Amino acid sequence: MDKTIRVGLVGAGFLAEIRSRSYRFLGEHRAKIVGIASRTQSRAEEYAKRHGVPRVFDSYQELLNQPEIDVVDLCVPNSQHKPMVIAAAKAGKHVICTKPLTAYCGKPGEDLENVPRQQMLQSVVADADEMVEAARENGVKLMYAENWVYAPSIQKARRLIEASQGTILEISGGESHSGSHSPYSKEWAYTGGGSLLRMGAHPIGAALYLKRVEGLSRNGSPIRPQSVVAEVGYLEGIPSRRLEAKQWMVTGRVDVEDWGVVVVTFSDGSKAILRGTDTVLGGMESSLEIFMSNARIQCQMSPTNLVRAYAPDPAVFGDEYIMEKVETKAGWGYPAPDEEWTLGQHQQVADFMEALTEDRDPLSIGELGRDVVAVAYSGYVSAEEGRRVEVP
Repeated sequence: MDKTIRVGLVGAGFLAEIRSRSYRFLGEHRAKIVGIASRTQSRAEEYAKRHGVPRVFDSYQELLNQPEIDVVDLCVPNSQHKPMVIAAAKAGKHVICTKPLTAYCGKPGEDLENVPRQQMLQSVVADADEMVEAARENGVKLMYAENWVYAPSIQKARRLIEASQGTILEISGGESHSGSHSPYSKEWAYTGGGSLLRMGAHPIGAALYLKRVEGLSRNGSPIRPQSVVAEVGYLEGIPSRRLEAKQWMVTGRVDVEDWGVVVVTFSDGSKAILRGTDTVLGGMESSLEIFMSNARIQCQMSPTNLVRAYAPDPAVFGDEYIMEKVETKAGWGYPAPDEEWTLGQHQQVADFMEALTEDRDPLSIGELGRDVVAVAYSGYVSAEEGRRVEVP
């Protein structure tokens, strides 16, 4: 491809807004959103008007039928990832699918609390394999949108790991904040899991990516996850917390965990301790630390210390953005100068477009997304059954 890449967007919510800024950051001479489809037509029309998208389609199937669209960017709920990826691949479209690659959201009326997690694991791995194979069979690229892979700190860590030729012994880190306000995050039927999947997918993806890189750099063979031990919790339900007059954390979860930790053992014997939690005040924290045989690397995606500011009252800074999920603008804080760049959102889109232009694999491939859900759902099995679980 030596022309402007034409993007068809599916979905008009929070993630689609981030994507619009990333494509604009990249420049219309490289990529342009030429059409959008959404479950809610009015939202698609409002999005198109706000961002100058020329066409609004009645359905994603209609969008897929347009020959001028080169790649489909899916900004849709987890339950829609599999059918839409496969439909896009069969239509001959390259496809961008955000994390997690797929999820077990159940059938209508299914009592998800009583579905064995082993059944969920088998289902999501089969789905992910089918998605990867659909892309391969139809000669299109399945690009897994895990922005942590593209965060400048993670990419610098990759280069340091490759240069050092040392052994990664342990990776530790996670993502945490005080909870998502989206009602969809509170029910398994919409997300396919709680904080371990919704937030833990980020550190799991980054850790698996770095171990793949280490193996490929050393002998051309990726180091894969082998087994998992995990715990999950519902800390919102602690009785003393429920009695507190002021609720600082997001509450109201229906059937998902708000705390999850997974210990991954890789095929070379190295370890990773990774978490995703909705129970931490003070804004979003996204960090990863790599302990090596000859080095130690710390990656801090959020918050950063590029800017530090103090206000005696939350009204001092007015409407100016501070950082994601922070509860108050009072006191000392870390205002993010460009959060989406720090978190790798813009670099992710740039790599995807370059992969299409240069006809190469992106840094974050569909197989990585497959391994992430295999690890996360192995974690759910481990937590339910209280044992070590081999990763499929």
